[in-house]
Amino acid sequence: MTRLEGKVAFVTGAAGGIGSAICRRFLEEGARVAAVDINGEGARDAAGDSGVAIGCDAGNSDEVRDAIARTVDAFGELNVLCLIAGGSSGVDGPVIEAPEEEFWRVIGLDLFGTFVACKHGLPELIKAGGGSVINFTSMTALMGVPGRDAYTCAKGGVAALTRSLAAEYGRDGIRVNAIAPGMTMTPRASAVIESNPTLEALAARHLLGTAEPLDNAHMAVFLASEESRMVTGQVLAVDSGVTIH
Repeated sequence: MTRLEGKVAFVTGAAGGIGSAICRRFLEEGARVAAVDINGEGARDAAGDSGVAIGCDAGNSDEVRDAIARTVDAFGELNVLCLIAGGSSGVDGPVIEAPEEEFWRVIGLDLFGTFVACKHGLPELIKAGGGSVINFTSMTALMGVPGRDAYTCAKGGVAALTRSLAAEYGRDGIRVNAIAPGMTMTPRASAVIESNPTLEALAARHLLGTAEPLDNAHMAVFLASEESRMVTGQVLAVDSGVTIH
């Protein structure tokens, strides 16, 4: 039997490099997948032939609530929330230079987006008798990374929220964990790294080389499956060891 047979997964940021890899692996492991992204065409590609694609702004509470409802209408229940939507941009920077607009952008998408997906999704996991929430934080929540202060605030909040939700909802049979990727070679990330000498130097510190989206997808499958039934409240780094030295 495949590892996610019978599970229904709601995946935000599905059109991105990591999101599409996770949708693909979830589908391969037997899950029914709602691929959710503001990029509707990208969501359709990620959903494949058997999933459901939902166009949605992950930072808009009403749209997220409706996307959750559409997922339950399509599949009957919800077992996994995998919340990837977000990301840094080239306009981020040190706190005295970073535009305030960029701070609120990442807070609104990365942190508030995670908050509202849990707000609207957790009641469905409770109805289903439990499940798994997989948040996406970052190596910036675990170490100091110069020039990413707005993004660091948002991802640090996601890590803290992960622990709080795990403590709150464990009694409902819900596990809440977060994946903290190191540098992952999506097309967008590759372009940012190549244009920034500081990030290039940081990439060189990854002990096993930089990751591919599939590396994070393998961890997401583990966290969505019953293999991780005793794992909750954890921030699991898929970072090639960069945060330990």
